[in-house]
Amino acid sequence: MATSRNRWIGLIFVSMSISLVIIDGTIVNTIFPSLINDLNLSSTEVQWVQESYVLVFASLLLVWGSLADRIGRKTLLMIGIAIFILSSMWAGVADSANVLILARVIQGIGGAMVLPTTLSLVNANFQGKERGIAFAIWGSTIGGMVAVGPVLGGWLATDFSWRWAFFINAPLGAIILIGLALYVVESKVAQRAGGIDVVGAAISVVMFSTFVFSLIEGRVYGWWEINTKNQFALGDFEWPTTGISVIPVSFAIAVVSTVIFVLWERRREHQHKNVLLDLKLFHIASFRNGSIAAAIISMGEFGILFAIPLWLQNVIGLSPISSGLVLLWLAGGAFVASGVGGALSGRLPAARAVQIGVLLELTGVAGVALFASPEAGWGIIAPFLFVYGIGIGLATAQLTGVIMVEVPPEQIGQGSGSQSTVRQIGSALGIAVLGTLLFTGTQASLEAKLVETGIPADQQTLIVDAVVDSAGSAIPGISDALVANRVPQDIADSIQADAGDAFTDGAKLAAWSAAAFLLLGFASTFNLGARTESKPKAKPKASK
Repeated sequence: MATSRNRWIGLIFVSMSISLVIIDGTIVNTIFPSLINDLNLSSTEVQWVQESYVLVFASLLLVWGSLADRIGRKTLLMIGIAIFILSSMWAGVADSANVLILARVIQGIGGAMVLPTTLSLVNANFQGKERGIAFAIWGSTIGGMVAVGPVLGGWLATDFSWRWAFFINAPLGAIILIGLALYVVESKVAQRAGGIDVVGAAISVVMFSTFVFSLIEGRVYGWWEINTKNQFALGDFEWPTTGISVIPVSFAIAVVSTVIFVLWERRREHQHKNVLLDLKLFHIASFRNGSIAAAIISMGEFGILFAIPLWLQNVIGLSPISSGLVLLWLAGGAFVASGVGGALSGRLPAARAVQIGVLLELTGVAGVALFASPEAGWGIIAPFLFVYGIGIGLATAQLTGVIMVEVPPEQIGQGSGSQSTVRQIGSALGIAVLGTLLFTGTQASLEAKLVETGIPADQQTLIVDAVVDSAGSAIPGISDALVANRVPQDIADSIQADAGDAFTDGAKLAAWSAAAFLLLGFASTFNLGARTESKPKAKPKASK
C-alpha cells in the first residue's frame, strides 16, 4: 500500500480476504439441512461442523497475530488464504461427517491467519481520519458478509449442491491472492532476541481449545455429571461411564493453562524476550475496556444467526436460498452502516458510535424474539434484521478502532490477535449458550405439548429426539412419518404444528438470551471513554 491510491485499492483486497473467512463461517448455517440429509448428520455433528472451525479459529488467532509481526503480515495473510482455499476444496468433496469436520479444522487454521493480519494491515497503513474510514469499511464488510454468506449458501444449495458452498472459495481466493500480491506491500516490525515464543504459543492453544471445547460440548457430555447417552471418545480412548463428565476436567485444564500462560509470558517479558502477548497491553484502558466490551457483545451478536436459518427452513418452510434472502435484510443494514460509519468518523466519538450500534443490535434481536411466529412468517422479522445489521456494522468497526487506537505500532500484531481472540471466544461462548438454549428450549416445549396429544410416551420420546437430534430438520416430515405409523392425519398434522411451535419457542428463548448479552454489553460500553491508566504521557505517541 505504498501510494495513496494503492493503499485504498489494497484495502479492497484486504477486506475481501476477511469476507472470504466470514462468508465461510456463516454459509454453513444455511446449508445445514442439505448437509444433514446428504451426510446423515446428528445434531452433535451439526454443531461440530460449525464449532470445529470456531474452536481452531479462536485457538490460533493470538498465535498467528503475534507471528505476523515477525514474518510479515502480508506473507502470513497470503499463506492463510492458500490454506483456506485447499481445505475448502477438501470440504467440498467430503463424503462423511468426520472428513468434513477435519476439513473444517484445517479451514480454521487458515482462517485464523487471515483475521488478525487483515486488521494489522489496516491499522498499520492508515492514520487519523483515514484510519476511522478504513476501519468502518473493514468492520462493515464483516457485518455485511455475515448475511451474504447465508444468501450465497442458500442459492448454491438450492440450484447446485451444498458442496459448491465450499468450492466457491477457490476462484474468490485466487482473485484475492492476485490483488494482495499487486497492491499490498509487506508490513512487519523489528523483533527482540529470543526467537519465537513457541512455549507460549503451545500453552495458548491448550488454553483456548479446552475452554471453547467445554463451551461447545457441555450440553452433549454433561456440565458436571456424565450424560450416559453420549460417551466422549478420542481415538481408542473412551471416557469412563461413571464419575464426573469430561467437561469440568476440560474447564480445569483451561484454568490451569491460563495461569501458566500468564506466568510464562511475564517471565519472558522480564527477560526482554519475544512474547506471544504483552500483558502490559491490558494496562491501556482503551484496549482493556474495549476487549471486555467486545467479548460480551460478541456473545449476543452472532450466536442467534445459528438459529434463524434453521427456523426459517424447518418451521416457516423456506428453501435455503429464500432463507438466505431473508438474511439479506441484515446485510443491507450492515452496508448502510458502512456509509454512516464513514460519515461519523471524526465527528462523533467512537465510543458513542459503538453504543448506538449495540443499542440498535439489541433492538433488532429483541424484535425477533418478540414477534417471531410460524403464523406471521418471515416478513415480521425482516425489518428487525435490517436494524440489527445497521447495529453490527456500526459497533464492529468503531469498537475495533477504540480497542486499537492506543496500541503501539510494534505491538499491532499482538493487539490484533488478542482482540480478535477475545471476540472469537465471546462468539464461541454465545453460540454454545444460545445453541444449547435453542435445543433445550425446543425439547422442553415439545415435551409439554406432546403430553396433551395422548400418544404413547415412547412415541413422544422418539418425536422429541428426532426433532432435537436433527436440529429441527425432521419437522417437515413428522406428519407423513406418523401417518405411515397409523396415526390419524389430523393428529399427525397437529403434532407437526406443535413441533414447529416448539422450535419457535426455542429460537425465541435463544433470541431473548442474545438480547440479554447485548444489554450487558451495552452497559459495558460506558467504560470505553476511560483514559489510559498507566503512562498517560507515552500513549499518544503510540497512535501515530
